[in-house]
Parts: sequence; structure tokens; C-alpha cells
Amino acid sequence: MHLILTHEQADFDAIASLLAARLLDPEAMAVLPRRVNRNVRAYLTLYGENLPFVEFSDLTRKRVERLTLVDTQSPVSVKGYSKHTQVHVLDHHPSDQSLDPSWTTHIEEIGATTTLLVEALQETGIELDIVEATMLLMGIYEDTGSLSYPSTTPRDIRASAWLLDCDASLSVAAGFLDHPLSADQRVLYDQLIEEAKTYSFHGLSVIIACGSAEGMVEEISTLAHKLRDLYDPDGLFVLVALDSGVQMVARSTIDSLDVGKVAEKFGGGGHSRAAAALIRDRSMEQILDMLLKFLDEIIRPAKTIGEIMSRGPQVLRPEEKVLTAAERMQRFGHEGYPVVDDVGVVGLLTRRAVDRAMMHGMQNQPVSSIMDAGDLVVHPLDSVQHLQRVMIQHGWGQVPVADPETDEIVGIVTRTDILKTLGGEVESTPMVSLIDRLENALPETRLTLLKLVARQAEEHNDALYIVGGFVRDLLLGAPSVDFDLVVEVDAIGLAHSLVETYGGRVSSHRRFGTAKWWLDLTHPNLRRELGGRSLIADDLPPSLDFVTARTEFYTHPTALPSVERGNIKLDLHRRDFTINTLALRLDGRYYGQLLDHWGGGRDLREALIRVLHSLSFVDDPTRMLRAVRLEQRLGFDIESRTLELLEQALPLLDRVSGERIRSEMVLIYKEARLSEIMKRLQQLGLLNAIHPSLIWDAWLEARFMEAAAFDSPQMWRLKASPATELLFNGLLCFRLSHEEALAICERLHLSATMRTDILQATSLGRDLPAQIANITPSELVSRLKDCREGAVVITWVAFSDQPTVREMLDRYLSEWRYVAPRVDGDTLRALNLPPGPAYRHILWTLKAAWLDGVISTAEEEEALLQKLVKEVQSRD
Repeated sequence: MHLILTHEQADFDAIASLLAARLLDPEAMAVLPRRVNRNVRAYLTLYGENLPFVEFSDLTRKRVERLTLVDTQSPVSVKGYSKHTQVHVLDHHPSDQSLDPSWTTHIEEIGATTTLLVEALQETGIELDIVEATMLLMGIYEDTGSLSYPSTTPRDIRASAWLLDCDASLSVAAGFLDHPLSADQRVLYDQLIEEAKTYSFHGLSVIIACGSAEGMVEEISTLAHKLRDLYDPDGLFVLVALDSGVQMVARSTIDSLDVGKVAEKFGGGGHSRAAAALIRDRSMEQILDMLLKFLDEIIRPAKTIGEIMSRGPQVLRPEEKVLTAAERMQRFGHEGYPVVDDVGVVGLLTRRAVDRAMMHGMQNQPVSSIMDAGDLVVHPLDSVQHLQRVMIQHGWGQVPVADPETDEIVGIVTRTDILKTLGGEVESTPMVSLIDRLENALPETRLTLLKLVARQAEEHNDALYIVGGFVRDLLLGAPSVDFDLVVEVDAIGLAHSLVETYGGRVSSHRRFGTAKWWLDLTHPNLRRELGGRSLIADDLPPSLDFVTARTEFYTHPTALPSVERGNIKLDLHRRDFTINTLALRLDGRYYGQLLDHWGGGRDLREALIRVLHSLSFVDDPTRMLRAVRLEQRLGFDIESRTLELLEQALPLLDRVSGERIRSEMVLIYKEARLSEIMKRLQQLGLLNAIHPSLIWDAWLEARFMEAAAFDSPQMWRLKASPATELLFNGLLCFRLSHEEALAICERLHLSATMRTDILQATSLGRDLPAQIANITPSELVSRLKDCREGAVVITWVAFSDQPTVREMLDRYLSEWRYVAPRVDGDTLRALNLPPGPAYRHILWTLKAAWLDGVISTAEEEEALLQKLVKEVQSRD
């Protein structure tokens, strides 16, 4: 195996080099040293869950064939290493002359080892995510003093610029890097640490450090930076008594604490993140008292845990078996579960612990025996910054959220939630603009009804969301008036509470957590809420559908999903594409807030159709058809990886039931860009995957355009105008053999009636062109008399390029099929003609004579009748 190692007590340059080397060689194992610097460990705890590192303790005794050393030239003791191991060194320190001559090296004296590897990443075109790019940036910044040390080279600066282009976060990097102090600053720094006190304002942490430094001329702002790095508070105030007064230096890391306003209060100035003031004529005690009171007035958390948490979390009991936990993790994809007893949280169970326990045959042991024990919880109104500190301090990647009054576990927050806030994905559009868009999109009565439901949800302690296509189209500027509502936690309970207050009735499905509220437009409470006027049914939907937030899992590829109750994040994750995972919250103070947990806003801006995970088309192959439908409707592109996954999943479409494929095709037939969708289905091989005989070409494109615009003439007097689905399916099969058309009808599980129409049309398509030149009207009527109307209409549309055939079919539909002689069976009986086959012969001969122009008057019909009767009687 190939290992990548670095030195112990590793700094950011060492660990970033480890990461970059692993990205360049995905088959290698990047092994974290046993000891890393505190700030590095903090970053890995908070953001390193998906970084490709391996712990030393997880290494096996396999033979090490290759060993790469980064940011070090000293060999590291590791299992499996021998004199036969090939060693390669990557470093930016001066070369060690005592290196083993059999080793290969790449040593250049530049600012950071990370720079060497970032240059290689640039050349290979590897794409980085924000966590990787930020880690690499810190590797360069730490060894170059944020590009200020004399050893910094232009190469370090260019590498840093490229990382910033890859979305590396300077604000995160600054939070984890250190700066050196002078001797005088060190003395004051130690004093400030001794006197520093932590205060909490609405869950936000503020450090106030007081000290004295009469005669000091060194600047104090560097000390504030160091203290901020040390304590990582949301806000920091350094108060130092100098000869000229008390110097205040303030720093903030959050939007909800504007230190510029605080400095102004004390006669100073600055901006929201950094400010200062020199305060005279007040004692340190007076300043501290005034500062604390003012902070209590102005601090409000910009983003709380309650805004990013997942509600209704799944938890485990301590006595549940490890096997049960493993099955749940596999089913739902969770990386950890809170373990809760009758009193409260007692621990956290991680996937890693479960995997190890299963490997050691501990599947029947209780989860309490392998969990990380602890009673750690946070509260909904705590700040996200507080959550970051908790995760770093305790190393928990999933933290339960408890109601501070009841101690009930009401949610869970994860590292992923923090990453979403880091990337700015939770709220990608300002709230006020969405409120305006929502209120401009809906008619007044529907908007009022929606607000009524939202108010009821808040009283019911439910979170209410509009989800999916409505939100997508709202952001694209083309909203509809129909919307889907998802409820955390109890959709059925919310519907019943609406009935209690506003009347109507509820129909529900408890297994799926769904409810339909049928409105009673005569109920006085509803009428009063909606304006006190008489309500018109056309202004409001007859009912509203509510769905409890849920999650889905698939027992095998292409199966219909099994459903279990979940939270809004899981509910959104079960959807087909990222652009359909957007949600708009409606209840209480969250009214108008956009939730974007899965990058839908980004893909809307970039006009991409992207699946949420690599097994999406495996779970439900019909999503391939929906991907093309949405791509063409919106004018987007299917994202490259999604397109690759689609092509790989094409064979799975053969295992999907005909009903489901037919349902998707019906939706496609309703699209305005139908021809473009069909062309794309052909291009991607999806039509062929449905059935090998299905093709799309110019002939079909022209006929589909005509079918889409078809409106049956009144003179045809059809029993019912053919459905567009019948016309489109009939045209797809029209030029095929009977066997091929039948196979497609069966594949799409078409109804017996539609199947008959299509098969009759394909038969007509084969026969009529050859016969039409010499066929008489009566012969055409005879040919068509047993055909259904739908079959004839399909044939009429299909023969748009053959006017003679069309004219004959048009006359059949409007005239000839209605032609009948005046004579009927009663007339023949009156002539003493005994009933029998002769009746049919006589009546048809008379009808054919009228159709072919042999007779044209009643007298001529009577003469022909007498002739036919005599012929029959003479034979008898």
C-alpha cells in the first residue's frame, strides 16, 4: 500500500500538504499524525468529517510499498515499513544532507510545502470544495505569515490566489491562524488572559479582558487578534488602562454584534467587525458597567441553531442493539444518533463506532456500550457560533437540540449544517425579497388563506413550508398559484385544528402522515378571516394538502420508496433534483425565509439540473425522464456528473413498471417544448431504453406539432375528442409493425381501449395509401365501419402529407359514415321478406348505392329496392 505521512505536532502546512498529496493520488492513504496543533485539531473537528484522512490507529499491518513524506525529511515509524519501501520526500525546508540516497526528493525552498502541491493540483485540474481550499490556504498562510514573511515567494501568492478562486474562505482561515508577539506585548497579553471573563448575550459569547500598561507604546490590536484566536468568541473587548486613558479595542466575528456602534457609544469609531476608542474621564469599573448594559441592549443573534437544525430527530434508546443502529444508519444515511433515556441525552452514537463494533461481532451489544457518553445539548435560540465552540470542545459531529423549558429533544444539528452556513447556502436570497415575491405571486384570497394556515401552524407548534416547484418557479420569476405544503411535525394534527376553528372536514392517511383539508366556504370564521365577504369557489382551491415531513428509502433499485417520518431537511433530500429542494418557511417570525440545504439556489443561478446523490437514478429511474423534461422546460443543462449517472442507469429503465413510465410520458406530452424534449430523449437513448422500436425523427416532430394543435371539427360529430395522450402514443406506433406497436402498448400498460385504437390505426396506416387511388366511398366505409373513432383520427393526423387520404377520411368522419337508406328492417318485413342474411345484403347495397352515387333520389332507391327483393325471392 501507499502511505502519505508528515511530522508529529503538525501545523497547517503539514496537514494541508498531507491533504493535497492525497488528492493527487486517490489510491494512497493520508495518515494523520498522532499529535497536531490545537488550532489544526479544531479545524479538523469542525470541518474535517469528509476529508480523506486516516488515523494512525486504523492502519493495518499490510506491507508499505510506497511512502511519501510531506513537510518533513525524517522517517516516521509505521507498521509495514521496511528497507524495501520506496520513499519520496516533498518539502520546502533546506535539504537534509543525511537523507538516504535511495530516496527520491522534491525539495524547493519556497514559503510552504503546500504551495508545491497546490501547483500540481492546478496542473491536473482537480476541483476543490470550500473545506479543502480553505485548509490548503491556511497551509500556505501559516508558514508565510499570511504572505508577509521574507521567505514568501510569488509562487506562494499565485497559489493562494488560485485557492481563493476555488472559494477558500479568508474569514475561516483568519480564525485559525496565529501571530507572534513582542516581549512587551507578551507581558500585557498574559495579564489580559488572567483577567479575561466570558459573558453570554442571547447565546452569544463575548470576552472582556481588562489590563493595565502605563508607558506602553506597542499597539494593542495585535493582542486583540491573539485573544480572539485563543478564545474564539463571537465578540471581544480589550480594555487597557494607559497613561492617556482607557484604550478599548473591539472585534466581532458575527453580524449581530456591530462593534463600530459600541465604539461610537464611547466616543470612538470603526466598522462592524473592528473598532476602537480612547476613553477618558471614566474609571475601568464605570466603563465595564456601561459596556455590559449596552451590549445587552444591542446584541441579537443573526442566525440561531433553531434556524438551521433538523426538527423531529431520530434518537436511540441506550438498550437498543448495535445491529438495529447499523440498519438505521444504512437505511437513512445518518452519521450519528443521540442516545436518550427517560431523563435526557446520555450519549452520541457515531457511524464509526458502529462500523467497528460490527467488525468485532458486537451487533447484539447495547448501543450504550459503544457510544460517546455525555449529556451535551444546545438550545434553539443559541447562536451558530456557540454550536461551533461546543463541537470543537467536545468533538461531537451531531449535537441534540433541547427545549430549554421541557428538556425535550426537538432537533439535531450537524457539521453539515454549519458547512451550509459557511457556504451561505441556507439563505441565498434576502428574506424581504421573497416575501414580496410570494405576496405578488398569489391572488389575495389565496395569500390570506395561506397566512391563516401559517398562523394556525405557529399556534400548533408546527413549522410550515411551501416546497418544491412553486419555490423554484418563484425564484425564476414564473410562479404558479398551486403549492405543496410540508409540515414539521404533525400535518394531520394541523389539519384537524384548522377544522376545529374554520370548519370543513379532513381526510387523512396516517401511515404516510398526509391530510387533506376540505374547505367550507360558508363557515363564518373562514369568511371573516378571508375578508368577511361572500367567497367564490373559483378564488380558492376546494382543499389544501398537508404532508408531514418525511424521508424515503428504497429496498432495492427501481422499487417504490418506503416512507418514514423525518424532518424538513430529510424531506427535501428525498426529492429528485437540487432545484426542487428549495423550501419557503411560512410560520411566525420565519415567514418568507428560504431554506436551501442542498444547493438548489446555486444550481438555479447556474441553470443546472443536478441529482442529490449518485444513486438517485438507481433509486428511481423515472427521474431520468423528469431530468430531460425539466431541462428543456427551463432551458437548463443537465449537470455533467448527473448526465454521466443517467447514462449509466439507462438499463434500469427496463425494470420500471409500465404505469410509471406512462405517467411520466403523459406529463411530457403536456409540455410546451414537447418536440425538444422528445429529441433530447432520443439523443440520450431514453426512448430506446423504454422500447427499442421507439424513435424520434422529423416525421414525428411534424405530426406531434399538428396533434398538439388538433381540435376536432364540429362536423365530425365525435362522441368525444381524442385525448392528446392517445394521439401522441398512436403517432409513436403508427409506422411500426403490428407486433412492435403491440409491444409498446404493453410496455406502457395502455388501456384496452387505447390499445385497440392504436393497433387499428397502425393497420390503416399500412393499408390505405395503397388502396386510396381506386377505393370507392362505400369500400372505405366498409373498411372503417369496425374501426373506433380514435383510430380514424390518429390516421387522419398521421396522413397530413397525403391530402387525398385526408380528404377521404374527412368525408368519412363528417358525411359518409352517417349515410343510411330510407329503407329499414320494418320496410323489408312489410314486403313479406322473411328475416335473414338478405336483410343485411339489401340494406348495405342500398347504402353503398347512395355513397357511390348510383342512386340519388327516393324513387331510385325504391326501384333498386324492388329489384333486390325480386332477386332474393327468385332465389328462394
